[in-house]
Amino acid sequence: MYSDTPVTHEQFRRHLEVVVQSTRQPENLGNFMKIGEGSTGIVCLATDKRTGRQVAVKKMDLKKQQRRELLFNEVVIMRDYPHPNIVEMYGSHLVGDELWVVMEFLEGGTLTDIVTHTNLSEEQVACVCRAVLKALTFLHSQGVIHRDIKSDSILLTSNGTVKLSDFGFCAQVTEDMPRRKSLVGTPYWMAPEVISRKPYGTEVDIWSLGIMVLEMVDGEPPYFNEPPLQAMRKLRDLEPPTSRNPIQISPRLQSFLDNALIRDPLYRATAFELLNHPFIRNVGNSTAMQDMMRSFRHSVC
Repeated sequence: MYSDTPVTHEQFRRHLEVVVQSTRQPENLGNFMKIGEGSTGIVCLATDKRTGRQVAVKKMDLKKQQRRELLFNEVVIMRDYPHPNIVEMYGSHLVGDELWVVMEFLEGGTLTDIVTHTNLSEEQVACVCRAVLKALTFLHSQGVIHRDIKSDSILLTSNGTVKLSDFGFCAQVTEDMPRRKSLVGTPYWMAPEVISRKPYGTEVDIWSLGIMVLEMVDGEPPYFNEPPLQAMRKLRDLEPPTSRNPIQISPRLQSFLDNALIRDPLYRATAFELLNHPFIRNVGNSTAMQDMMRSFRHSVC
């Protein structure tokens, strides 16, 4: 499959058949309603007729993928690496020329919805980071790089539980292949070493997390008003970005950012180290996210 010989559509489909749960449409799902669309496909809300539970179904057309090999990640990562802060997968199906991934529906929506409508407190920022860092600490310990940490990849429940999703860009590092070189991710959140096409590892997720913190603080990532290529050049060549309102950031949050947004990945903090940073440890058993989701629902109703 990974040889230099081009893989036909039918060959690729047969490879996918090995990893999915079934090769037919799941009979227990009904009442499909489209709720979103991304670069790889659409997301529908559906009802599991056996349990009455609502689920999310990601439908991806095999023939419309720019990098179809990444579809394996959508199935394998959630299947093989379950974690309380990772979106749970219920099943995967090859339906004709579509890959369907059935997963839990997080009714709170994406973190992007929150940061574009609400000013998060530092306590809320810390709660989001803690959940994401727990997921990353686990994934990194398994040699998995997410490669697309951003607010769009973070989902929430109505009670404020935070979970990591969107595993299409993931990569596995091993003893035989300890670094990656592919230009993968979303421009404004990319680490400098990815943009420079240098070999990289799990450290790229930490840079992206730092950018996501600035996104939570400022409402958008740095250079968001500039074309992607220009933003990437600045991320590659300039000093690490800072908040537009640095005077409003506490020393504790600034220290957290300073440890995440280090240009040299050798000196960048690990997910485990950031999980033990005072900015994260200070939140304890906070209900800040639960309170925020309650007020956010009222504000948009």
